[in-house]
Amino acid sequence: MLKVRQALETAPSRRAFLGGATVATGAILLGFTLGGPRQARAAGGPDLTGGPAKPNAFVRIAADDTVTVMIKHLDMGQGNTTGLATILADELDADWATVRTAFAPADAALYNNMLMGPVQGTGGSTAIANSWLQLRRAGAAARAMLVAAAAERWKVPSAEITVANGVVRHAASNRQARFGELAEAAAAQPVPQEPTLKRPEQWTLIGTKVPRLDSKAKTDGSATYSLDIRRPGQVTAIVLHAPRFGGVVATVNSKAARAMPGVLDVVTIPTGVAVIARDTWSAMKGREVLDVTWDDSGAETRSSDTILAEYRERLKSPGIVASERGDAGGAIAKAAKVLEAEFTFPYLAHASMEPLNATIERAPDGTYDVFAGCQIQTIEQAVVAATLGVTTDKVRLHTQWAGGSFGRRATPGADYFAETAAIVKATGGKAPVHLVWTREDDMAGGYYRPMVVHKLRAGLDAAGAVVGWEHRMIGKSIMIGSPFEAMLVKNGVDSTSIEGASDTPYALPAYRFEVHNAREGVPVLWWRSVGHTHTAQAMEVFVDELAHAAGADPVAYRLGMLKSAPRLSGVLALAAEKAGWSSRPSGKGHGFGVAAHESFGSYVAMVADVTADAAKVKVNRIVAAVDVGIAVNPDIIRAQVEGAVGFALSSVLRNKITLKDGVVQETNFDTYEPTRMSEMPVVEVHIMASTVAPTGIGEPGVPVIAPAISNAVFAATGRRLRSLPLDLGGLKGV
Repeated sequence: MLKVRQALETAPSRRAFLGGATVATGAILLGFTLGGPRQARAAGGPDLTGGPAKPNAFVRIAADDTVTVMIKHLDMGQGNTTGLATILADELDADWATVRTAFAPADAALYNNMLMGPVQGTGGSTAIANSWLQLRRAGAAARAMLVAAAAERWKVPSAEITVANGVVRHAASNRQARFGELAEAAAAQPVPQEPTLKRPEQWTLIGTKVPRLDSKAKTDGSATYSLDIRRPGQVTAIVLHAPRFGGVVATVNSKAARAMPGVLDVVTIPTGVAVIARDTWSAMKGREVLDVTWDDSGAETRSSDTILAEYRERLKSPGIVASERGDAGGAIAKAAKVLEAEFTFPYLAHASMEPLNATIERAPDGTYDVFAGCQIQTIEQAVVAATLGVTTDKVRLHTQWAGGSFGRRATPGADYFAETAAIVKATGGKAPVHLVWTREDDMAGGYYRPMVVHKLRAGLDAAGAVVGWEHRMIGKSIMIGSPFEAMLVKNGVDSTSIEGASDTPYALPAYRFEVHNAREGVPVLWWRSVGHTHTAQAMEVFVDELAHAAGADPVAYRLGMLKSAPRLSGVLALAAEKAGWSSRPSGKGHGFGVAAHESFGSYVAMVADVTADAAKVKVNRIVAAVDVGIAVNPDIIRAQVEGAVGFALSSVLRNKITLKDGVVQETNFDTYEPTRMSEMPVVEVHIMASTVAPTGIGEPGVPVIAPAISNAVFAATGRRLRSLPLDLGGLKGV
């Protein structure tokens, strides 16, 4: 990890960038410095207003009129390539039929995520939010340069020229030119530092349902995913990992593996034993006959139940105070009614559709090319360089389409990149190495959403209003020990562990939040919506309990505590209205439940319609209302909310990762079953109109699903199921 940190601190820019524009093969490549203050993110998120921006290059216009938008983020199915291209193309006034995208190289100087600091990466639903003003300026600058080129060629004032749908026109002289005709001349124009941006009423693409740019290629199979990469002379590697986290190789007998048809080599690397073969099947068969003994002296050998019991014991003592106002304990002691609740959450796997994989090829000049679904390019480049013992300028990253991630491809230590590089190093770089993790490899030996326990206590006055709230939780920190610790861990508190609870928007007069950082050998990682995956469930189910104890309507009770949170109360009211909350069923096995939560600067509320009995919970309908600021592409926003429901529903109903004596028990989709089509509810998505800068939607749809369903089950049965996955045994007797 020290080598990685040093590489990150000293990483030079991928290449020096020429200010202005450069011409290459008849194309215009626009690079410019973004002048003036950066866009400020919506309230509740990081600020983008400080400091000058770095040079950026985002648009290429070719002689054939093709407009290529450089995408600095990974697209793992969420559609950000289309959204980002839409922003630039609208300001450019491009013909959408000519717009293409290409993944940008690893270069934090040009392509840093402005919400992550000097790091190029994708996560936290930041792709649209951090690029909004940046790409608008890029498109507007390119448009201005095309106009300037046309004005110079036609000897007319720039103010008389219009641009629409990829065509530059001068109406008075009846002259026009397509972008490609002006590309080379436009490249010679000075780059405007403060280009004029369109007013919202002038947008033609933003806010509309433009077709996704990746749909055709993903439908006809022409899209290249990381798993599709085939380099000349490429070999495939499969690694045998220790069955327990922290286990290391003691002895290896590779004789039988080497004798298998197609197997080329067997090498020991820091994370296990790699079998290298001509193809994936041969590598898998070779691995099956490896004879390896493991040293488990430093391994995690406890079972999940044991770890959970230890968590509960630690929660009996005070933790680190993360947030406090007023005297919560004193207020609760004087309360007319006191409620307590415990919420438990298991480890969860990411289980993305495309298994982890990467390819590294050594070039004759001693540089390296990496082909993968790169999610945090700056770290991945640094890790590969450190592993191979070269500087980062010797490593070129080629980002590919990724078949899902949900956080798994964004490891702070770039684990499978390091593993691929270690195999290349061990084999002397003789052939390009394509590392493939099987489904079982990742589910039994990957990274997980942490196991977490919450304990809550609150007091109500005689009128049912909250007078004090005490909240204590325990879970393993994702950030402690990672390169992000200095930025995201303060005074021992990992902000990603407590987000969505310690910063609750509810008006609570006295509030105290404490956290314990668990220590165990299970590797943990952000999972789609990170800390909000558990804090939303704890907060929203407990608020529902308080409303019930107060004899109040759950929606009205929340709205009463959200008077200072207009955007969250706005989506809550909208979801309730659209769902028909006022005429909802209750009891006799049918009920509505509600939840509202803010995450990543976006606001989401959901109403769940469920039927339940002692054997089964059926989610019939989800009505969602979202506020993501300006909706760049409403269709993609709806798709992301629908996808969030499909993704999270299985974790609400059944999924968990369990350990027995340190060994993961769920290893594939037979024991960690994804949501089936037959289970998928009807999903209605209502988007709030907004004029504020856009935020993200890739993750914010996930946190509210579980509490909305849990609260609906209570409305249907009178039984309160707090922990996830829902324990249907608690419904017996209904």
